Amino acid sequence: MKAIMVVGTTSHAGKSLLTTAICRLLARRGWRVAPFKGQNMALNAYVTANGGEIGYAQAVQAWASGVVPWVEMNPILLKPQGDMTSQVIVKGRPVGKVKAADYYEQFFDLGWRAIEESLQHLSTEFDILVCEGAGSPAEINLKHRDLTNMRVAKYLNAPTILVVDIDRGGAFAHVVGTLELLDPDERDLIKGIVINKFRGQRSLLDSGIQWLEERTKKPVIGVLPYFQELFPAEDSLDLLERKSQKNQADLNIVVIRLPRIANFTDFDPLESEPSVSVRYLSPKQDLGHPDAVIIPGTKTTIADLILLQKSGMAEAIQNYAASGGTVLGICGGYQILGQIIADPEGIEGQAGRFQGLNLLPIRTVITGQKIARQRQVSSNYPQMGLPVTGFEIHQGRSRIEQPPDSQAYQPLFDDVNLGLVDSCQSVWGTYLHGLFDNGPWRRAWLNRLRQQRGLKSLPTGVANYREQREQILDSLATEVERHLDLTPFLS
Repeated sequence: MKAIMVVGTTSHAGKSLLTTAICRLLARRGWRVAPFKGQNMALNAYVTANGGEIGYAQAVQAWASGVVPWVEMNPILLKPQGDMTSQVIVKGRPVGKVKAADYYEQFFDLGWRAIEESLQHLSTEFDILVCEGAGSPAEINLKHRDLTNMRVAKYLNAPTILVVDIDRGGAFAHVVGTLELLDPDERDLIKGIVINKFRGQRSLLDSGIQWLEERTKKPVIGVLPYFQELFPAEDSLDLLERKSQKNQADLNIVVIRLPRIANFTDFDPLESEPSVSVRYLSPKQDLGHPDAVIIPGTKTTIADLILLQKSGMAEAIQNYAASGGTVLGICGGYQILGQIIADPEGIEGQAGRFQGLNLLPIRTVITGQKIARQRQVSSNYPQMGLPVTGFEIHQGRSRIEQPPDSQAYQPLFDDVNLGLVDSCQSVWGTYLHGLFDNGPWRRAWLNRLRQQRGLKSLPTGVANYREQREQILDSLATEVERHLDLTPFLS
């Protein structure tokens, strides 16, 4: 089938963003297009309609293509969980846990079969694939076992774009060095170079582009400006670079930056709110007095709970809640807010029973069977009857310990298993990812914070975040189209 491959000289060069833009550009032109990334290592995940896990970036790329996400778009997902181990997800389902040193011996053949099967399946439904690589295709110590860069490009005979980040310096050396380290047949597939994150006057770059084209015999098909981060990166390193505080924000919300924070894409809708400043805070930093504290999802709930306790952040959150502050836990964060987390089989790595923050009456047991599914529910709080959609990804099972006749805590949704809120609506916990994507629910929750500050309520009749995301995707594609010539790849 017809395909375009996007590889980068380094991690964080802009592969995901460029792949997303190309997907939307081709969809606009009438192509039936789908994204593909053979293997992804990420803690930001999405659950497809059939309950399979893929990288969140591939879900965004599917939406950019105008299609629903499929597991075949990301057949291998690695979810790091500490101690140099990762959970291995193949075609949407967990198949094991493995140390980095043993991964390719145990999963290379299985992984490549999954990639081939996925490509064959996608070829029956789509006109063209836009494939994304990972890291660099020129890691000479890893090339023989690389599942997702030039092995895929060669399998598809895909014309390939090499994208380089010029903002960090050394772009020309990165391009020349990458091409030099590729095998001749791999080098032949590189049909164009894209210089990404360029700041300044374009004319100052012209002599460098001329030299690069003469030296490599590859055309520079685009020079993309430095876009603001429209989408989250695939790992939590991006959180270290986020500067989301707004000078005129009415509300200040702190998200605890856990070591294995997962699905921080949950907070993109909050960051899109003009009146909200979201700050990612290390457990070693001072909590201060924000309007709300969020404990996010995590791949290693117990290890991150222990770190919160050792750092003093757990006590700071407990004191904050006792003084009337608003605390919200999502997924692993919900479990952390409970009374006990037990891992009798050491599934997360450390067997035992561990005291939680004791802010919600739940006890959680980590089990081998993962729950991964999309959900559609109705809210009880902060406003009755709001439709809410999202998805679950968790291996813990939580049991409510509240006495039957107690009214201290109430179900957050019409499914009690999805979360609780206390009677003061100060402590919230839920298993539902994507909660803030629901515009009316998000605004209703923010309005409770605003009322505590004596601020006027915001309108709740707003669209869900997916509509805003569509506008972002269109804006991204329009801007990239101004700077990118895809003609050589579509002939």
